[in-house]
Amino acid sequence: MEYVSTRGGTSAVDFEGALFSGYAPDGGLFMPQHIPSLDRDTLQSWSSLSYPELVKELCSLFVPAKLVPRNVLNELIDRAFSRFRHKDVVHLSRLKDGLNILELWHGVTYAFKDLSLSCTGQFLQYFLEKKQKHVNILVGTSGDTGSSAIESVRGQKNVDIFVLLPKGFCTQIQELQMTTVIEDNVHVFAAHGNSDEIDEPIKELFADVDFAGKYHLMSLNSINWSRIMVQIAHYFYAYFQCTPSLDTTPLPMVEIVVPTGGGGNITAGCIAQKMGLPIQLITVVNSNDIIHRTVQHGDFSLAESVKATLASAMDIQEPYNVERILWLLSGSDSCLIKTLMEQFNISKRLKLPEDLHRKLSKTLGSCSASDQDIVGAMRRCWEENQYLLCPHSAVAAHYHYSQPHSLLCFSFLSSIPRCCFAPASAAKFQDALLRAGLAPQIPPEISALAAMESRSTPLQRGQDWAQVLRARIEAVARQW
Repeated sequence: MEYVSTRGGTSAVDFEGALFSGYAPDGGLFMPQHIPSLDRDTLQSWSSLSYPELVKELCSLFVPAKLVPRNVLNELIDRAFSRFRHKDVVHLSRLKDGLNILELWHGVTYAFKDLSLSCTGQFLQYFLEKKQKHVNILVGTSGDTGSSAIESVRGQKNVDIFVLLPKGFCTQIQELQMTTVIEDNVHVFAAHGNSDEIDEPIKELFADVDFAGKYHLMSLNSINWSRIMVQIAHYFYAYFQCTPSLDTTPLPMVEIVVPTGGGGNITAGCIAQKMGLPIQLITVVNSNDIIHRTVQHGDFSLAESVKATLASAMDIQEPYNVERILWLLSGSDSCLIKTLMEQFNISKRLKLPEDLHRKLSKTLGSCSASDQDIVGAMRRCWEENQYLLCPHSAVAAHYHYSQPHSLLCFSFLSSIPRCCFAPASAAKFQDALLRAGLAPQIPPEISALAAMESRSTPLQRGQDWAQVLRARIEAVARQW
């Protein structure tokens, strides 16, 4: 299994090469050269597996045993999930009105990113210890990625992590989960800008090939293939939990509704679908609706500005993983993707070719939700189930509640099972709960954050953020 850039200008790399990369040197994103296809017998044999067992089976398809022996891979994944609070790691809650909520947030930081990042952290450690190597990780976060990434590598001697958070655009809890980790290898920067703006200095440093190579830069954002790979398991687990039986021909369909920001999770869904999993995918967004516009109209163009919403981790204008989805749907046409993405990078506007748009709208359904919609879904879910949703999960629930059971849903009957992904615990979003008139239920680990020591470096508007980052990375390197 080798990995190629979506833009075709870089030599293929193995899993280790993709793991330790950010963007590919040509500006693209790494994807497997071939997507494995699973037959009916394999799906049936996997249908009774636990979530961790599914992760092991899927990762073994993308990580050759010559790089990581299967027994070692299994141990790394078991270690990754050892800190999760739920015995099943991932849990499906079956609520009224056919609302199935897949809780992906039982990790240390109460967010779905703990699932992929805990595994990725273990993969990193395996290779770093084997080769006695040190890396510098650069992460931009819209809320949850930063804390999950920090937890995956905190205290590790051969890793330094540099996290940029958008000051004022995260919840206080999200920010404290990052700034209260006082470890020598953790460096948090509070930038006075939005999620898209903090991506710019990170892109600049990765684009400086000499600097990136000299200081062994890598990313743990969802540009990293390892995160996408682990997230494929979400879809298989959801499918097996929700499908009534695998004894019918053809296999039954399950609709999966995915709250979407940077697009990593929905990319994993597209890969699962291509592998042969019979799922219908719905990508749901907040008022920052570029993905919705792209699916509905082929309009991959920036709005005038990022809108601050209750679902703050999805306040993203440039969902970079769309490039991976388009590459997948184009039949791995790297020349086309290179042309399209270069056009977008220049003008920040792109009209998809008709054929590509047709394939996209056949693969994905989409929906956008306003803050009013989010609050409404949170209230309804509580009133009917006494179940608290975070605002991101509520975007998916809004889609569910908006589908009349007597009508057609997307291109399939709405009677097919539907599973809504819940990417974070409601406990992290107290302000949204209060706005919905609901009482927050705060775990003691989160309540304790406010009294803890915190540490971060401010990045003011007008500063050269890329240069500040360079200087800190160089200073840390001199200590080695």
